[in-house]
Amino acid sequence: MSLKGKTAVITGSNSGIGLGVAHELARAGADVAINSFTDTAEDHALADQIAKEHGVTARYIQADMSKPEQCRALIEKAGACDILVNNAGIQHVAPIDEFPTEKWDAIIAINLSSAFHTTAAALPVMREAGWGRIINVASAHGLTASPFKSAYIAAKHGVVGLSKTTALETAREDITCNAICPGYVLTPLVEAQIPDTAKKYDMSEEEVTQKVILERQPSKEFATVEQIGGTAVFLCSDAAAQITGTTISVDGGWTAL
Repeated sequence: MSLKGKTAVITGSNSGIGLGVAHELARAGADVAINSFTDTAEDHALADQIAKEHGVTARYIQADMSKPEQCRALIEKAGACDILVNNAGIQHVAPIDEFPTEKWDAIIAINLSSAFHTTAAALPVMREAGWGRIINVASAHGLTASPFKSAYIAAKHGVVGLSKTTALETAREDITCNAICPGYVLTPLVEAQIPDTAKKYDMSEEEVTQKVILERQPSKEFATVEQIGGTAVFLCSDAAAQITGTTISVDGGWTAL
């Protein structure tokens, strides 16, 4: 699969899943624009690294995904957007009656509303080019639920619904929209939490990984950022041209339970 000549914009991509997706799309030949709300030398160095490693054009564009105008400006600044990957997200855990209003608003804005705004800005660009792929990174929690994550689960269910509507509105065009639903993915953030979680439960790191963190993931293995990225590349391929408006779970069997 070659994505040479295509430009991919990936939100929330200076670490974790987003950065992994950016690398895999670049490995397939796509030029990439990575993004986060910060604007540091390290952010721009990540883009330089992608460019050197994969022989593509890569740049970093700062935009705060909690702000609608900046979401839309991201697409404009990218100049082209053949592939849009909506990945930006945050999390907060609390019971509904104790959930801080500002946290709810931020999670809905970044995890859900940002995907609406970037999609709205990208669709005219894709239509002009005659081709487009929109990939929304949802979650196993876009298909199921857990307690104490009301905002995150509401947002991710919303992302799945948005993906379906986008697909229906573009069904007669060479534009597709799908949602990837990862289970637990081994990102630097998750990896860093394992030692503290092990201490909390007085378990070894292996025990806490298997019995606590991966409790709901039947494979008892983390998905990798490369696997999520590879799924994104597949959704951009000719083989996936008739895959639209659906979800692809990369969750070790979580949603089969």
